[in-house]
Amino acid sequence: MLFGKPQCNIAIFCETRAEWVVAAQACFMYNFPLVTLYSTLGPMAIAHGLNETEITHIITSKDLLQSRLKAIVCDVPRLQYIIVVDSKPTSWPNIPRGIMVYSMDAVKEMGSKPENSEYLTALQPENSDLAVIMYTSGSTGIPKGVMISHGNIIAGITGMAERLPNLNETDTYIGYLPLAHVLELSAELVCISHGCRIGYSSPQTLADQSTKIKKGSKGDTSVLKPTLMAAVPEIMDRIYKNVMTKVEEMSKLQKTLFVLAYNYKMEQISKGYGTPLCDSLVFKRVRALLGGNMRVLLSGGAPLSAATQRFMNICLCCPVGQGYGLTETCGAGTISEIWDYSTGRVGAPLVCSEIKLKDWEEGGYYSTDKPNPRGEIVIGGPNVTMGYYKNETKNREDFFVDERGQRWFCTGDIGEFHADGCLKIIDRKKDLVKLQAGEYVSLGKVEAVLKNCSLIDNICAYANSDESYVISFVVPNHKQLMVLAEQMQVRGTWEEMCNNSQMEKEVLRIITEAAISAQMERFEIPKKIRLSAEPWTPETGLVTDAFKLKRKELKTHYQDDIERMYGGK
Repeated sequence: MLFGKPQCNIAIFCETRAEWVVAAQACFMYNFPLVTLYSTLGPMAIAHGLNETEITHIITSKDLLQSRLKAIVCDVPRLQYIIVVDSKPTSWPNIPRGIMVYSMDAVKEMGSKPENSEYLTALQPENSDLAVIMYTSGSTGIPKGVMISHGNIIAGITGMAERLPNLNETDTYIGYLPLAHVLELSAELVCISHGCRIGYSSPQTLADQSTKIKKGSKGDTSVLKPTLMAAVPEIMDRIYKNVMTKVEEMSKLQKTLFVLAYNYKMEQISKGYGTPLCDSLVFKRVRALLGGNMRVLLSGGAPLSAATQRFMNICLCCPVGQGYGLTETCGAGTISEIWDYSTGRVGAPLVCSEIKLKDWEEGGYYSTDKPNPRGEIVIGGPNVTMGYYKNETKNREDFFVDERGQRWFCTGDIGEFHADGCLKIIDRKKDLVKLQAGEYVSLGKVEAVLKNCSLIDNICAYANSDESYVISFVVPNHKQLMVLAEQMQVRGTWEEMCNNSQMEKEVLRIITEAAISAQMERFEIPKKIRLSAEPWTPETGLVTDAFKLKRKELKTHYQDDIERMYGGK
């Protein structure tokens, strides 16, 4: 028999497609915990996840087998079976001996044979049985596996579905985000549980203007005309920028009409009214960018900027439900109400979750703060997962069970509750920042790697969750910068050299080279820097007595530079 005993882990390492969900449902039904890994993880991280979960079987696609897995199969000694979801090709050269490769069709055929039926008696999983081990990006670079039970999934998707009105079989959802991400997996399970159709796409083929769509051809949203979609802010920002660029190119009359309609609609929706005339005359073409039938957009994964959220509400003529949840809470926590057009908030707790704010003295946030209570967000409920796989130390730090037997997770995010019970995320305890596209960047790791560069005396990496890249403030090494200035024939005082844009560019080039040779991920490498003429000492208040960076003070100190480096946003 190809598959082992129930409760033996099976890994899935595959793009977002129907076969991913079919394989996942089969694993759920027969009580095989599913191990999910992002296809963007580095080879070491993938091997770590597969070895930690003692994987013997992996489900993948021919592209990922060739491009990512083939190079590491020798580092995964227990691996015996690879199931490829594509039907072609049938032969697989260069796969080490002892590893069998099957197509999904061949596995289905084997399973349908009468002699195998005894293996397939549905062993119904218990509520507390492990359903998914979902690997997330760890701050240390080693991903952590979050253990999600069947009960956690049911609680999470029940909470989410309750906040999305009238879900039914007439709805069509477009899936394109990675299914190894809790937001996409939860959204698709919500759809399946309510009989909605799902069409599969990719970020490169989503809209008519997408990179892999030939000019004049239609993108997937135009063909599918979905009614539901989950999106990360980066995708929405892209649509916003595309439309605004087109508005700038309009004639003066068209532009004036668009701005008038935009402002009029903003005023009307804030009062709770609709604008059918504006929608059909002005915004119809913008609405067509996502197929024209969109009725709810679910935003998650990172904070959505107020400007983009307003734009989506007005031009796409559909509400944006902003959500907050973590892999550790099965993606559930809060989602804003569909009729709530306020920006910057993530809504009230879902029916599956309770939320408390815990005082954080170090950051100066207290539940007694006025006008709104503030503190670290702690989420409790049946959606709170079973903890990290084989990581008791971290489990004791981040999870606890109260006197009622309810599990809680300490998120490390700082929030404040408004008078109407809605939550706003205002800060982050850890120096782990999630970029706009959902990649995690450990600022400490970026600094540790780049400090090895001889040009750098001190460095503070900074990233804003509304943006797609990292920036840095750099205290350059006096001697090395002087040598560099001489080579570039730049004259002037120390301060003038640090403010020289040519010098800034050259230092950035050298830093980028150092980062690439240290095998840093593309999104971790700072895209812009600011050279600081003044050293950071405890006297300046920018570092502690132990010379640890004071991020809050550094952010305030360099606020003007941050705005400049992020394009004056």
